[in-house]
Amino acid sequence: MSSFRVHSQGPFTAPLSGAVEVGGAKNSALKLMAATLLAPGRSTIRNVPDILDVTVMGQLLERLGCQVRITPESSADSAATKPRLTVIVEVPAQLGHEAPYELVRRLRASISVLGPLVARCHRASVALPGGDAIGSRGLNMHMSGLEEMGAKCHVEHGQVIAKVDHELRGARLGLDFPSVGATENLLMAAVLAKGTTSIDNAAREPEIADLCSMLTKMGAQIEGATTSTLLIEGVDSLQPVEHTTVTDRIVAGTWAFAAALAGGSVRVVNGIAEHLDLPLDKLQRAGGEIDTDPDGFTVSFTNRPRAIEISTLPYPGFPTDLQPFAMALASVSEGMGMITENVFESRFMFAQELARLGADVRVDGHHASIHGGLALSGAPVEAHDIRAGAALVLAGLAAVGTTTVSHSHHIDRGYPAFAEHLRALGADVERS
Repeated sequence: MSSFRVHSQGPFTAPLSGAVEVGGAKNSALKLMAATLLAPGRSTIRNVPDILDVTVMGQLLERLGCQVRITPESSADSAATKPRLTVIVEVPAQLGHEAPYELVRRLRASISVLGPLVARCHRASVALPGGDAIGSRGLNMHMSGLEEMGAKCHVEHGQVIAKVDHELRGARLGLDFPSVGATENLLMAAVLAKGTTSIDNAAREPEIADLCSMLTKMGAQIEGATTSTLLIEGVDSLQPVEHTTVTDRIVAGTWAFAAALAGGSVRVVNGIAEHLDLPLDKLQRAGGEIDTDPDGFTVSFTNRPRAIEISTLPYPGFPTDLQPFAMALASVSEGMGMITENVFESRFMFAQELARLGADVRVDGHHASIHGGLALSGAPVEAHDIRAGAALVLAGLAAVGTTTVSHSHHIDRGYPAFAEHLRALGADVERS
């Protein structure tokens, strides 16, 4: 089993220095690939991250009858940078409608084919998704929204089954929670529905706006793309397009926290500071210096951070995906940090692994208190999901000795060339 090995003498003993370039967002690119199902013909998506999940989504589209070609956009600028990808999807006039378990179980984002399949085929059979072990993500809002639009939905033998007798019709939908996945699925179903659909309490993440942008290029009629209310006027058909994926704000935030944990200065090229207003504000409150420029932003730490409090919330709140990094930072900060997890109940599984490095973390329900200022020490730990794995690697930069992070395939699903980027910044990290 492959792993990351991190060697360090402790926080601020080997400060990071340099620049790292951030590519397209994983959480957008996978949904854009699913959206290609809505229009027969050739669609091209650029600035796609070179990660395993893109390959799995490509295989899923092929099982639905598409032809998928994934190619590097250009040669790497340096040894620390993998090429970005271009994904070309040839969508047939007649699609398959069954998404099999052997692929879906590897990728939670695979549920995003549900809406397009119901819209195009008037039926879908999608296995209940797998992916990261971060808590339950019920599909009730996906299914109830489709039912409001005229579909009949149920779960049978581990498959979400959805059928519509004639065509989807517009409806007024209200989400109990601003779920990104439900917003995306219902949006993609609504663009080909008959009449007008409104989605109230819709997710507002930049990745939603990116999906709306691509759908609009395809001919969809969408209003309110950056608000909590989406208004969609259904059209008869859509056209294939070319689209460039928005920058990955979670990867950009990861590098910001790397500077805080190890010390030093990291310039995040292509990082969009506006997408990280709250995390960057928290890092500034922790003692960091944040400088923005037209091409990104720079995070610098010269002293041990101060403890901060965070509460995860849907965008524009603090992202749950950055919560493990905040917990790792709290473990080496001066004072006591407080974290409240409001999105995924199992995110705190990370605390058990962080404690193996010597962190003093106490969890009570969806609250965690972290007594900082302690010396972390290297130890073998295990990545349970993408973000927890990356956060453990960065925690290793602040631990004395060697930290070995196993199950590194999780990290590969979200971070192209993670070890190579860290080495380019001066960290002592290797894959084994």
